[in-house]
Amino acid sequence: MKRAYFISGIDTDCGKTYITGLLGYQLQKAGKKVITSKLIQTGCIGISDDIKEHRRIMEIDILPEDTAGLTCPYVFSFPASPHLSAELDGKTVDLEEINKASNQLLENYDILLMEGAGGLMVPLNTYYLTLDYIRDQMLPLILVCSSKLGSINQTLMSIEMCKKYSVYIHGIIYNRLPDTHPIIAEDSFQYIQKYLNETMPEVPLIHSDSLGKNIEITNFVDQL
Repeated sequence: MKRAYFISGIDTDCGKTYITGLLGYQLQKAGKKVITSKLIQTGCIGISDDIKEHRRIMEIDILPEDTAGLTCPYVFSFPASPHLSAELDGKTVDLEEINKASNQLLENYDILLMEGAGGLMVPLNTYYLTLDYIRDQMLPLILVCSSKLGSINQTLMSIEMCKKYSVYIHGIIYNRLPDTHPIIAEDSFQYIQKYLNETMPEVPLIHSDSLGKNIEITNFVDQL
């Protein structure tokens, strides 16, 4: 079965590019025909910087789909929210173009990992949020949270917004890298786990510091 998953984060720089690449790498190792994409990239020119990072982590070369723009249909030069970056570049984000590219990728791959830009409430254009897109396309969400100070607040708000928008959370990956403060990192993980146990016990919370070695991650990848 062809499957697409959306990978978003609780905020900018929480590690979703790293996690997207690592999941792609692990799926490859498991024998899956997988490709990653980036919904919209800002702050660069040419092939998406995040796509290049995916390929580095996956230990593969840039793909023909990357050079053709299928894995990142929109690349804007100014490093800002997609709606602003598009406006400054004099362009408009056409969501149908993104869907068309994703469908083309799924013609040749079994699993598509779609990385978003920023967090869940980032606007893709003036009136349309990332959460709107995930909901409307009925994409299972893999949410990346982090171990830095403030992650409890951001993670819980993201979970609650998913409930409000009726977005299905396939799993939450807790990115402990870099592990800036071990006491905060461990407490945050335990707090988020307790919150999920009480509100959404069906949603797994997985550490990423042992990605590929940990039985929890192995089981999670097997379910994709």
